[in-house]
Amino acid sequence: MLHSNIVGVKGIDLLILHGFLGMGDNWKTHAKGLAALGFRVHLLDQRNHGKSFWSSDFTYPLMAQDVVNYCEEHQLENVLALGHSMGGKTLMHLACYHPDLVRACIIADIAPKKYEPRHQQILNGLAHLNFDQITSRSAADQVLSTYVSDPSTRQFLLKNLYWVTPGTLGLRVNIEVLKNASQAIGTGLQAKAQASLPCLFIKGESSDYILEIDNPIIKHHFPNAEQALIPKAGHWLHAENPKLFFKVMSQWLQKQ
Repeated sequence: MLHSNIVGVKGIDLLILHGFLGMGDNWKTHAKGLAALGFRVHLLDQRNHGKSFWSSDFTYPLMAQDVVNYCEEHQLENVLALGHSMGGKTLMHLACYHPDLVRACIIADIAPKKYEPRHQQILNGLAHLNFDQITSRSAADQVLSTYVSDPSTRQFLLKNLYWVTPGTLGLRVNIEVLKNASQAIGTGLQAKAQASLPCLFIKGESSDYILEIDNPIIKHHFPNAEQALIPKAGHWLHAENPKLFFKVMSQWLQKQ
């Protein structure tokens, strides 16, 4: 069963699915804001991430089924859902193949197409963290800096560090599986997959994950899709321009 952090005690159930190498808690600030608007927000950790279970099997159909199982366990029906990047791909599968479960969804900065591997340098860096020698976050950051030059990206990745026992660090992500998962992460939807539910694709202005040429494939799979643009933001649009992202996201959700 997927681990979750539920924010809000009542209201319309809203699932949030994080991106690759992230976790549900990355969305805690937005969840608190949504709970104040009357939503009950489920921050899910997807398999091999956060506090959820580890598995050598890692595909979008399986991750979508994980969400179905979670909803059955918590007796959730007709939910709203938001997915960022990898979480958006999971949500696309959920919407297309389990259409009775989701009433409307937001896809943040990802298209239904196939992507070439993008994360290998990051994965190589995480795989080379030797916790027999690394005993502090600063030491982990120093090792990772030889693979990942951007400090903000490293800080995002290092949120996966935790104390396994006093003095011994570990990673929340299953790096042994994920270091070989680039092809699986990039998989697109099958041509026949479609979902007619209301859907909003939100793109970061400086991100190259959704391009102008992707509009036909978005409309093919999601004929009722709308689109929105967040300026002054890249792929991590919810963190780079959080106020505007929250405004766009929450106003759309409140209309569903």
